[in-house]
Amino acid sequence: MAEAEVETADQVALDEVVAFTSGLIRIDTSNRGGGDCRERPAAEYVAERLAAAGLEPRLLERTEGRTNVVARIEGSDPSADALLVHGHLDVVPAEPADWSVHPFSGEVRDGVVWGRGAVDMKNMDAMVLAVVRAWARHGVRPRRDIVLAFTADEEDSAIDGAAFLADQHPELFEGCTEGIGESGAVTFHAGDGMEIYPVGAGERGTDWLRLTAQGRAGHGSKVNHANAVSRLAAAVTRISAYEWPVRITPTVRASLVALAALHGIEADPDAEDFDADELLGKLGPAAALVAPVIRNSANPTMLDAGYKVNVIPGRATAYVDGRTVPGAEAEFRATMDELTGPDVDWDHYHAGVALQAPVDSPTYRKLKAALERFAPEGHVVPYCMSGGTDAKQFARLGITGYGFAPLRMPPGLDYQALFHGVDERVPVDALHFGVRVLDHYLRSA
Repeated sequence: MAEAEVETADQVALDEVVAFTSGLIRIDTSNRGGGDCRERPAAEYVAERLAAAGLEPRLLERTEGRTNVVARIEGSDPSADALLVHGHLDVVPAEPADWSVHPFSGEVRDGVVWGRGAVDMKNMDAMVLAVVRAWARHGVRPRRDIVLAFTADEEDSAIDGAAFLADQHPELFEGCTEGIGESGAVTFHAGDGMEIYPVGAGERGTDWLRLTAQGRAGHGSKVNHANAVSRLAAAVTRISAYEWPVRITPTVRASLVALAALHGIEADPDAEDFDADELLGKLGPAAALVAPVIRNSANPTMLDAGYKVNVIPGRATAYVDGRTVPGAEAEFRATMDELTGPDVDWDHYHAGVALQAPVDSPTYRKLKAALERFAPEGHVVPYCMSGGTDAKQFARLGITGYGFAPLRMPPGLDYQALFHGVDERVPVDALHFGVRVLDHYLRSA
């Protein structure tokens, strides 16, 4: 039997992935933004388990307590390009009073692991740990070098995490041409028993904007045609009401064609009369996989103005979460100039590039094959993520990123709703599936 067919995801690995997911959840790495987070205890937890598998993990910090872990597994073919496998250690905050169980308990109950990070994304961190430790027990060596990166600060700006690693330690990723990370290869239940496994092959760009309106300060009882709050409110209203045009990228084109075929529909996104919104209306639940990524978007999210009800402030600010499809960045910025108008300025609070990865590559085919091996009833399709991941930071090093953190989720458990949601949880069986798929893919990569 060839090495790539040997079952190394043994019972020890299956037990460990559950224990590691629970253990990492119990370490509160809530990222409240603005530097308010401490990933070091989780980084040390990871590093200890990597070292026990014979690896030499490095703990790296830009800011004290904001710790990243990087380790390299040497492959058997020195001529092969290296592969990056990355996952973040921080999580978004959780309010215990809103949860059925404490969000940092890591409780395992009725075959389910509960807690913040169960799906985003301490599960993937645990799966990677379980796989590489299984390799150490069985003497498995992958074909290509594999670089493991467990990062800080993904849930905010990545300035202390992947951005820091890419900027200050690029040598650790030498030879890496491709990478896999979060948000992909998870069961999507499309109705009538259809199971879809979307593999991330693109991400919309991030354009988080700060809008600033200047005006004339004055008494609230006086007429004021230079009211900063009014100017800002008008701009925010225009942005919210704007209908962005459809822009079909290669990844989204492949998604639409594949999803249409699964529904018995022939679709040609290149046709002059193609109507993307009409097609989405025929795709049922599966439309959710592509609806957010066929156009740019801009959602006002925060407002800040004034300090007293009878005082007109001279300045007002707002924040907008903008996302751009690959190739439509210039259009987005020109449109924002128009929508904000002459009385409101805008600048970037945070920006990240849009990404695309080829769906006709050997890597994509191997990702697809690994899923089909363990979920033969599933349909693997490429998709573009509506948000962003650390892949944006590693792209600066020339690393092409795919979203591949496999889980087989049961019907009725909405994976997308669990992201940043209350009662985040993951079935034990889903973790076991992920370990088997990752093990197979990484040994065949």
